[in-house]
Amino acid sequence: MLHLESMVEKLKATFYNSVDFVAREISFPKDQYAILCYYSSMANIKDVQDIVNVLKVQTTFNEKDWEATTATQKESYNLEKLVEYVCQGFTVLLLLNSQEMVCFTMPNLPHRSPDEPINEAILRGAHEGFVEDQDTNISLIRKRMRVPDLIIKKVTVGIDNKADIYYMYLARYANQDNLADLERKLEGIKEQADGLYTSGQLNDFIEDNPFSPFPQIMNTERPDRVFANLSDGKIVIMTDYSPAAFITPVTLFSFYQSPDDFNSRVIVGSFYRMVRVVSFLTAVYLPAFYIAIVTFHYEVLPIELSKKLKLDISEIPYIPLVEALIVEIIIELIREASVRLPKSLVQTISIVGGLVVGDVIVNAGLVSNMVVIVVALTAISSYVVPSVELNTSVRVLRFPFMFAASLFGFFGIVIGFLILGIHLCNLSSLKSPYFFPIVPFEPKEIPQILFRGKHTKSGTQPSSFNPKGRKI
Repeated sequence: MLHLESMVEKLKATFYNSVDFVAREISFPKDQYAILCYYSSMANIKDVQDIVNVLKVQTTFNEKDWEATTATQKESYNLEKLVEYVCQGFTVLLLLNSQEMVCFTMPNLPHRSPDEPINEAILRGAHEGFVEDQDTNISLIRKRMRVPDLIIKKVTVGIDNKADIYYMYLARYANQDNLADLERKLEGIKEQADGLYTSGQLNDFIEDNPFSPFPQIMNTERPDRVFANLSDGKIVIMTDYSPAAFITPVTLFSFYQSPDDFNSRVIVGSFYRMVRVVSFLTAVYLPAFYIAIVTFHYEVLPIELSKKLKLDISEIPYIPLVEALIVEIIIELIREASVRLPKSLVQTISIVGGLVVGDVIVNAGLVSNMVVIVVALTAISSYVVPSVELNTSVRVLRFPFMFAASLFGFFGIVIGFLILGIHLCNLSSLKSPYFFPIVPFEPKEIPQILFRGKHTKSGTQPSSFNPKGRKI
């Protein structure tokens, strides 16, 4: 009995005497000394007691595999493994006489219901979303994809903070080169990472160019979007601490597609897809064009508009670049405040910000009416993007073009456009071309950028991904 008590004290000390750690002796048949170990905050006590009762009965009847149930596994005692199991939310039954332990693989971890993601709301279609529990997330995918060749694999990374990374693909469609590249990068995470705390860390490891302003991995919390991309031969990556699913490889134009495109009629879906692509040009270049025109190129405007614009700007004490930056920074501050503040205050800060930008600073002579119109139209265009990641990138990209336009006018915009084009041509996602179908040039695929084809048309997968068994 002394050995039993000392073992209980040792286990409690191993877990630093945490108030929610339980290590208690229980009676077990055949004079077996046993200790039950678990975190009370992570285990369902009723389920644990039910399993213990089943094991006692099976031991009493001298069953050969007495420890065999759907929720248990037996192995030799190892303190390090015991700590790992308990920290994962499992319950461990330690048998002192035989130096064995039985692990109850049934943690009771909290998770929310699969409600629709707030940042990916749609008008038509399914209204389900991923949660922070991977069993629930995988079941949402399996519910839609009822095929045996949906392969799901797991990689555990980290030393102190272990995290499970799941990646899935359809065996008949997935490109093996993309898959090999992803597996190589995941192995690199196992060797380098002490643990993953955010999805951004995983992005840094997987993206081909983490320093690019353009996201090379699509982030979504919608099971229907994951289902569609798996059917296109792409790979989906998920972690056990985040509801986000990462889709790769992708192209720039993938971020401008929304589930609503495919839930609406062909003409309507195509129209809004064209609006989104045009909004990219407006969000990036419109402030730069305004600065270039009022600084160097008044002659491109009609005479009446040119005179009015000159009259307004002549009363502003700053150069056009500073004027535009003032309004842009105020817009970004309002947006950031709206994200951080409680929902009850969001409407208040929006009204106050609108009054400040739209009326007070104009009347104070700090900025002109035209720059407020330009920046407002730019902000609206940037929020049209269905992807939060690309939305952020577009908002950041406009600033270098504003500086280039202030220094060199249209010439600076053209130089910036060429640099941006070269960067996009050299960018890749899991070694697949990011700017497809522009580079490599595929004329037959270009209409897909602007138009949604009929659902009856087969072979819509871009040929740059080269999926197996799919007619292109």
